[in-house]
Amino acid sequence: MASEEATGGLQIHPMDQFIVKPLFGGDTIHWYTPTNVTLWMALAVLCVVLLLVIGTRGRAIVPSRVQSVAELAYGFVYKMVEDVAGKDGLKYFPYIMTLFMFILFANFLGLVPMSFTTTSHIAVTATMALAVFFAVTILGIVKHGVGFLSLFWISSAPLVLRPILAIIEVISYFVRPVSHSIRLAGNMMAGHAVIKVFAGFAGVLGVGAIFPLAAITAVYALETLVSFIQAYVFAILTCVYLRDALHPHH
Repeated sequence: MASEEATGGLQIHPMDQFIVKPLFGGDTIHWYTPTNVTLWMALAVLCVVLLLVIGTRGRAIVPSRVQSVAELAYGFVYKMVEDVAGKDGLKYFPYIMTLFMFILFANFLGLVPMSFTTTSHIAVTATMALAVFFAVTILGIVKHGVGFLSLFWISSAPLVLRPILAIIEVISYFVRPVSHSIRLAGNMMAGHAVIKVFAGFAGVLGVGAIFPLAAITAVYALETLVSFIQAYVFAILTCVYLRDALHPHH
């Protein structure tokens, strides 16, 4: 975490926590190699299954604590999809619910000491963002055909400005997966790097590490909030993109 080199300078390596490593020896990583990334993604999936499948299997009228949490998450995402994408978007609720819960648990698991934050990697977040991008684009084309292009034509703007605005809209549309993925990965990486820096100072200072420990506590609390907010932002942006695909004229 932190060390004193021969030069006498303090060495802190906050980015080492994001290194992808094989689980079973060696340094070579192939596409089929189990890594710390795949392990913690699998654990996130397992947590989702435990909460939404195992935790609700009783379907009790008076729910247990686990069932109450599952129902709260279900109602929260359902209401979000309905409010943003409309009634037509509810048929795609399972997909958005899956995205939200996976990202939420991946973020929270990343806060466990000695764990790995899978959502801090662009490879993970970009895969999800591209899946959303292609899904809503194909949906829009299938449902509306050429009419889907009306999404880029601002009919309420003055006629002379419409071609310029159309170019801007096309560029912003194809930038969506970039911003969608970088926002999540960047926020998770930045927060964990800050915690690692303060932890390095605390390890060096020893008993005098009151300020670094207080800073770690504050940043950790903030990261807990950010973990939920980033899952929410990813899901609600997916709802916005879905709404555009379903109702491009709006």
